[in-house]
Amino acid sequence: MEEFVILVSPDDRVTGLMEKQQAHVNGLLHRAFSVFLFNSKGEMLLQKRASGKYHSPQKWTNAVCSHPRNGETYLEGAQRRLKEELGIEAELSEKFHFIYKADVGNGLWEHELDHVFTGIFESEFHLNKDEVEEVRYISPGDLDREMTENPEDFTEWFKIILQEYKHQL
Repeated sequence: MEEFVILVSPDDRVTGLMEKQQAHVNGLLHRAFSVFLFNSKGEMLLQKRASGKYHSPQKWTNAVCSHPRNGETYLEGAQRRLKEELGIEAELSEKFHFIYKADVGNGLWEHELDHVFTGIFESEFHLNKDEVEEVRYISPGDLDREMTENPEDFTEWFKIILQEYKHQL
């Protein structure tokens, strides 16, 4: 099934739809969301992207990142992808939104108006192995250390979004 992203202006006015991979080749601004999940100890959930992903395979990133579909709110898209990728439901709160552009390799760009959500989750996952290879919780200190020592193990957008998240705290 062909996936489309919603192209937008910097103030979130819809300018059109485009096939997802083509939007990433062209580096065009589109709607996106990112979800950060935590456990009661304050550890962040990371997912390792599946090896079959067309960009950034087998890299660690936040719980869920994706794009709302046409006619879907950012929150509805985030809830949908939690179910599709991790097999879970969680209550989410929107924290902020911002625009970023990241080179993700192979001539592809993420240029997104990204709405960032957070939530708490401490139960079982039912991973979609086409999307997610594995998940783990990590403390903020250990995450900072791993990202400093092995930045190539993490998605480019996660590095940017995490810095913005820390700035917003």
